[in-house]
Amino acid sequence: MQRKWWHGKVAYQIYPKSFKDSNGDGIGDLRGIIEKLDYLKELGIDIIWLSPVYQSPFVDQGYDISDYYAIDPSFGTMEDMEELVAEAKKRDMYIIMDLVVNHCSDKHEWFQKAVADPFGKYGKYFYIKEGKNGNPPCNWRAYFGGSVWEKLPGYDNLFYLHMFAKEQPDLNWENPEVREEIYKMIRWWLEKGIAGFRIDAIINIKKDLRFQDFPADREDGTCSAGVMLQHAQGIHEFLQEMKREAFAPYEAFTIGELFDFRREELERYIGEEGCFESIFDFSTHMIGTSGKGWYDFQKVTPDAYRDTVYESKRLTQDTALMANIIENHDEPRGVSRYIPEGDVNEISKKMLAGVMMMTHGLPFLYQGQEIGMENKRFESIDEVDDINTIDEYRVALKNGLCEAEALQVISDISRDNARTPMQWSDEIHAGFTSGTPWLKENPNYCKINVREQSTREDSVLSFYQQLTHLRKDPEYSECIVYGKQIPLIENEKNLMAFYRKGEKKTLLVIANYQSGERKISITDAVKKLVVANYGTDTVQVEQNADETSLFLRGYEFIVAEV
Repeated sequence: MQRKWWHGKVAYQIYPKSFKDSNGDGIGDLRGIIEKLDYLKELGIDIIWLSPVYQSPFVDQGYDISDYYAIDPSFGTMEDMEELVAEAKKRDMYIIMDLVVNHCSDKHEWFQKAVADPFGKYGKYFYIKEGKNGNPPCNWRAYFGGSVWEKLPGYDNLFYLHMFAKEQPDLNWENPEVREEIYKMIRWWLEKGIAGFRIDAIINIKKDLRFQDFPADREDGTCSAGVMLQHAQGIHEFLQEMKREAFAPYEAFTIGELFDFRREELERYIGEEGCFESIFDFSTHMIGTSGKGWYDFQKVTPDAYRDTVYESKRLTQDTALMANIIENHDEPRGVSRYIPEGDVNEISKKMLAGVMMMTHGLPFLYQGQEIGMENKRFESIDEVDDINTIDEYRVALKNGLCEAEALQVISDISRDNARTPMQWSDEIHAGFTSGTPWLKENPNYCKINVREQSTREDSVLSFYQQLTHLRKDPEYSECIVYGKQIPLIENEKNLMAFYRKGEKKTLLVIANYQSGERKISITDAVKKLVVANYGTDTVQVEQNADETSLFLRGYEFIVAEV
């Protein structure tokens, strides 16, 4: 593996609308992020990914962009953005932006011109097709529900394609003029000094141009858009062109959001000649999911989590460093999803943190993860903002769940769980704003917040700091960043145990993924206890000539040099 500048770093995603409000309007902003750069630096963060701050009508919370060259006034000004980049550089930190180029907003100038003249230049910027006697051209289902086709305003039998919301028309990447407009915009932002991009939904830019029906997978006669992606050919040509024309001249750091890629094509995405520097590892996110909808999702078990992590690293670690996550702006809170119900506490949260941070790859934290923020219980659908959650609530009701059951489903899985305001203190509105927050905060902020955890050496926040500093410790960094991840124990219930084998050091990572105590025996001699979620001075270990015994408490996590 070719070694890159970012390999030893720790990354952090900011959802600007919910991070820190500096002016009391209830919406997080760029000046709020600037205020918290020192906090992030102390946490051990090097790379900061900003979810979209471009001008937008916010149908999909900024992922519907109406002007790629403007900062939305709710976040501040272009001068604020330039100051953020400059202040980050002073701290040896890097800013990457969200690149959303599968689609734009229906309020974008391009789409407005396409509506005015669908057969002219800008009509070719989108996928505009004739319907079948007033019905959609084919039966693909949008990710947010309903057909991917929407009637073009003013026309009875012309439809435009949208893989997400109807207010997010897909850009026609088959049109070279569209691609050049995108590359020009990318270069413009890189000239401003950002380090690169997280690339949104990029697998969707290549369509199956036959636009034909596929077998329905729901009673409404629609099929998942993911089926279409399995038939689309030629995406790598687009991605390599984008790399060549826009990213490579600036040595930009690029990380792709890919769910539906073919495993055999991994090296074409992130190998030495790949399209991107890295991609997110969504393998654990996919555990228990169902094409029927959220109501049919299954709970994640410790063994399923372990097996998925092991298999993912077997497949990817020889190719490149994928980005490890337990949550982001599209996921529920990781501690609420991956820790069994009733066992969520600071010890188990630190165990999950340790597993993520010690797994092969680039660790990508999400705001609030470092203090163990949890899911919020929604008492009414009226409390929900997210368009995807509202659709899944309706799907659950259509499939026979009562309102209380449907609310429980979305409380477990909703994207709004990750979008509640960052919990800075026990002051009103969690210290996020002096005004009324755009989305109601989680009421547990009085107990879970940065200010309180900053005062304790045994807090979740302090443990994340230990882990980020360990990754950069000259004694262990080579082993943690590049060492192979090799399972030690694969089949013992509710247990993760694996090595990180570097050139000079070997670390053993053990996680007792249950509340019950246990004893495990290994043949390795423990040279040093490096980090532990109960504290290294309390780890119970017995060694003799042939065997080492470890007595593990509930959710105990240990990293030992062996």
